[in-house]
Amino acid sequence: MFTPLSRTTLFLLSALLVLALCLRLYRVGTYSIYFDEKSTLLISQSVVLEGSNQRDVFSKPYFTPAEFWKPKTFTDFVEASIRGDIGNSPAYYAVVWLWLKLFGLSDTSLRMPSVIFSVLIVWLLFVFVRRHFQTGSRLTGSAGFPALSNRSVDTLALTSAAIATIEPFFVSYSHIARNYSMTFFLTLLATHLFLLIQERVRSQDSIRSPAASGAVSLPVLYVAYGFVFVTAVLSHYLAITVFLCHGLYALLYLRNSRAWITLGITSVVGLGLVSLWFFFGGGKYTFFTLEQQKNFYRHIALTNPTGSGYGLILPATFPNISIRAIPIFSDLFIITNGLGNQLTGLRNSIPALGLSVLATGLLHRYFTVPKPPVWVYVAFPLILLAGLPVYTVTPLRLLVLSVSIPFIYLIVRFIIDNINSDQKRIVILLLFLTFIPTFFLLFMAWRSGHTFGITQRYSGFSFPYVCILVAMGLLQLPKLHWWFSLPIATLLVLQGVHIGQLLGEIYADESPKYTYFGKARIANPYWASAQRLKELYAPGDTILYPNKKRIIYSEKIDKTYSPVTLIDAQMVNVYLPKDAQYIQRVDPNERDRIVLVKGNSDKKITIFDFQGGMYRYGDSE
Repeated sequence: MFTPLSRTTLFLLSALLVLALCLRLYRVGTYSIYFDEKSTLLISQSVVLEGSNQRDVFSKPYFTPAEFWKPKTFTDFVEASIRGDIGNSPAYYAVVWLWLKLFGLSDTSLRMPSVIFSVLIVWLLFVFVRRHFQTGSRLTGSAGFPALSNRSVDTLALTSAAIATIEPFFVSYSHIARNYSMTFFLTLLATHLFLLIQERVRSQDSIRSPAASGAVSLPVLYVAYGFVFVTAVLSHYLAITVFLCHGLYALLYLRNSRAWITLGITSVVGLGLVSLWFFFGGGKYTFFTLEQQKNFYRHIALTNPTGSGYGLILPATFPNISIRAIPIFSDLFIITNGLGNQLTGLRNSIPALGLSVLATGLLHRYFTVPKPPVWVYVAFPLILLAGLPVYTVTPLRLLVLSVSIPFIYLIVRFIIDNINSDQKRIVILLLFLTFIPTFFLLFMAWRSGHTFGITQRYSGFSFPYVCILVAMGLLQLPKLHWWFSLPIATLLVLQGVHIGQLLGEIYADESPKYTYFGKARIANPYWASAQRLKELYAPGDTILYPNKKRIIYSEKIDKTYSPVTLIDAQMVNVYLPKDAQYIQRVDPNERDRIVLVKGNSDKKITIFDFQGGMYRYGDSE
């Protein structure tokens, strides 16, 4: 039977969840929302970026917050989704809309769904490992006897949750009001339900089926899996890569025709529901927009790869894709996080990896030898340190790189020594989920002809499963003889210092890899401007917004009457009272300031001046 939690395990899990919540709440509302988060806010309120569904508001000489906040329809929501996010993520925007309706508008409130789902990932990861690796949950008809005790499974579950708690990727995206944390949680939940279905099907095929006792009925599991499938895909389209992994696993291990039929029906119904969004909702322009973006970024890659303002965009050749893929894969694993730059510098990485292979060979040769030759005690750490005279840059980071292959070996040894045949199937699924989303991303980059889309967040579904694999390596470490474990542990502590520094950079808003900004943003200027306007505005005053030229990328998608950008006016109005009658207009003479004109006088009060580099306010310069 599935054993209950011990008091110690429950206490440790509770402590991890509290720590996870604290790490995600810390400074969550400190910095201004960046451009994509502005889209989240506007779309959730059914406001189209740049006002194509507000022409009656902005086409007049003057407008008011009450006119801006006129009641919106589902059609407005669809239009906002099309023009603000290519029709992606309607499920997420619905969650944000409900949350903001209940708890109000602020940067912290906007980001709280991401915080909550990120903490839930930590909890669900513990449940996932404990449920699917625990000895008592296996079938009695399994081949081989499980080597992992229930206590060991609890330790593996807690260690996996602990890694997810401090994983910089999860912490950083909990501070971003986008769909990622929600989608990562939903895809992990879907994998959990999928494995429960597989277990129930196998238990029914078995002569003895103790796993079925007291469990949720199979039809309920199928319905739940289908619901999560639809919600996950409508939270982010690339969630489909996780379900491709499920399908591949089923091809390898599912041998029940009735289960195949039921899964097929579940998938068809789910895809049918998703298709409704593509035929009648905001998804109807998705493929057109993706084609437009593909051509746009491919043109940049071929003509101006470094000077477009969109970062480095290269043609999708094999070398270019490989170079972009290296940091994606290295940052997946917390023990190799940040080593991508070292791996791309061959002069230093080749010696480090060569020494890593040599150290792994020595580790394998004497792994089970209780008393190896005396020289082994010294040889292993000396091999790891031998590159120091050779390394020309970041020697400490290259030392960490030299222990990467021995750590992978520890993961493999844990699986060989501790995992039974049933659990090895789960490990196979973990490996699919670790690598297939990124390989799918690389394949799409090759198809598109540019490297712009090769970014960690688009394959971030893999992180929960990688946490489990890393936990396996960490749990194997204490089983080594001290002459192996001590040098490896020392370098892992060094990596831990790097993770701590990285978290500090994330909290300081100075980690471009995670926050997209190398310099810290100020607090939200739109919210601050709205508060000041509410304080200073009097009947007869007029609010002026800056007049900036708009860049039109697609006439079909970017439908709006206005030749100037309206986003500054839109963003301030989001935070103004919905029934306010403040007189406002976009002023052709103002270029950078939000200004309050007092009455009919010439007195002007500068509410906010945007000069000085737009990165401070959440946009690129």
